[in-house]
Amino acid sequence: MKNFIRNFCLVPILAFSSFLAVTSASADDSKEKLVEIFRIAPGQHEAFLKHIALTDEVNRRAGLPARDLYVHSNGNGWDFMIIQPAHTPEDKREALDKAWDEMNMPSGINYFVEIRKFIADHNDTFATGPITAKEYLSGLKNKE
Repeated sequence: MKNFIRNFCLVPILAFSSFLAVTSASADDSKEKLVEIFRIAPGQHEAFLKHIALTDEVNRRAGLPARDLYVHSNGNGWDFMIIQPAHTPEDKREALDKAWDEMNMPSGINYFVEIRKFIADHNDTFATGPITAKEYLSGLKNKE
């Protein structure tokens, strides 16, 4: 389970069941992204952001980019949105494991319990992008 959690260091909600089927990326799905939308528990916004900053530091140490963080400013009732690659590159898994250990990050059920302190509600989905309509349509099989 520890390896599983580290493989998803890019994902701030690592223990949710929707992530169990995710595996390493192939060339065909390199544009696949994980989009997560969070509503934060009252009074936990700063703590949540500090936690995200820690996991971004783990990524940096492993040679991975920080996630794209969006902060709500108007409209719907979410607080933060994170868009990131859906999979950890195979060649970065070992470095990610090492960085996770160096930062003494919790894993398994401990991670789940820790992150849930900050969250009132969470939604996630997998998406392809960024991509143009023309690029996406090029993948259609022509029916004759």
